[in-house]
Amino acid sequence: MQINFWNKQIETASRDEINDIQLRRLKNIVKQAYKSEFYKKKFHKAGIESPEDIKTLEDIQKFPFTTKNDLRQNYPAGLLASDFDDVVRIHSSSGTTGVPTVIYLSGEDMDCWTDLVARSLVATGCTKSDVFQNMMTYGLFTGGLGLHYGAERVGMAVLPIGGGNTIRQVRYMQDFNTTTLHITPSYLLHIYGKLDDFNTKIEDLSLKRAITGAEPHTEQTRKKLEELYNMPCYNSYGLSEMNGPGVAFECVYRNGMHIWEDGFIAEIINPETGEVLPDGEKGELVLTNLTRTAMPLLRYRTRDLCHIYDSDCPCGRTHRRLSRIMGRTDDMMIINGVNVFPSQIEEVVMNIPEVGTNYQIVLTKKGAIDKLIVKVEIYSKMFSGDASQLDSLNRKICEELKASIFVNPVVQIHEPGTLPTFEGKAKRVIDMREEI
Repeated sequence: MQINFWNKQIETASRDEINDIQLRRLKNIVKQAYKSEFYKKKFHKAGIESPEDIKTLEDIQKFPFTTKNDLRQNYPAGLLASDFDDVVRIHSSSGTTGVPTVIYLSGEDMDCWTDLVARSLVATGCTKSDVFQNMMTYGLFTGGLGLHYGAERVGMAVLPIGGGNTIRQVRYMQDFNTTTLHITPSYLLHIYGKLDDFNTKIEDLSLKRAITGAEPHTEQTRKKLEELYNMPCYNSYGLSEMNGPGVAFECVYRNGMHIWEDGFIAEIINPETGEVLPDGEKGELVLTNLTRTAMPLLRYRTRDLCHIYDSDCPCGRTHRRLSRIMGRTDDMMIINGVNVFPSQIEEVVMNIPEVGTNYQIVLTKKGAIDKLIVKVEIYSKMFSGDASQLDSLNRKICEELKASIFVNPVVQIHEPGTLPTFEGKAKRVIDMREEI
């Protein structure tokens, strides 16, 4: 298997070399953070009188966590640690659930971010000979522009098409011989279901790979996509608070996402106690950005649940690997006292061959009892057979879900194209319990 590197020296650095880089950068970023009003107050409250308190990497645990609520309470510029004249880019969340969160980047910050994204794309096998169709939303969302700049730095021909307009997406794939997609997994599933409408077959396309991101998805969904498109799908991880995409990326072996440890310090904590957990144990990911000077973030609680692999990767990269995101501490559903994550349901339904490319979870209430409804689309050929086949499939899905989540669901089977589709992040869970 061909292994390409963007910066082989740093990507294959020894653990001692990585630790030295992290410690040096951590000292610098703590000093920079001290320039913001937010961190100056937070350090003093925690009893940290001087940014010089960092002597070892373990000393990072002396510092308090930073949360999304901190960003909201200090909107718009309470965490800015540089002169505003140094800022060249501002990204923001939509603020649909409250005060938006804002991220500031300097020119140097942008350069570091772009370089990490370029490194990530090369790790998946991308070269300057590839055509990159960017199907993520542009604008304040970091996903579109982040991958765009990284792909251009690699030298790829970039189609900044953005999200939506499936007919045009497929036509551009054909017209420009697109080799690499950047897309949400739910939209990639949706496009496959539409290819017949456009008289297009997978063999008519030049696709080599897809970079999937923006929404968590299971290994079963990845396998389904790879089977449908006959190409590898690479998992990626990023969040706007840490710049956006390029925090961690899979290499060609697709066995966990290399987190670029010269740019970030990753910790896994017990989400209840804040205790730092050893590699291999599942918990909440906490990140410190080591290179962003306009707005440093120290020990940011991502709310994402995962673990760190403690084994080596055959690609030769020495940066540790994150597992795929298994859910979020804030997306857990409590159904009649049972904790259930949407990813557990997806894992079951996407592993059933008869299930198509779309599903939806609906939570409602009957009296004091929660009711879980799982709606799944199945392949059209299933509707042309005996009705008893549908009944048998319904029972099978019910039984496998109950065995996995310990909740007895109501399963509703639908024909293809009847459930809502999404061109951006999919809204899989509809919780109607508060409306009743």
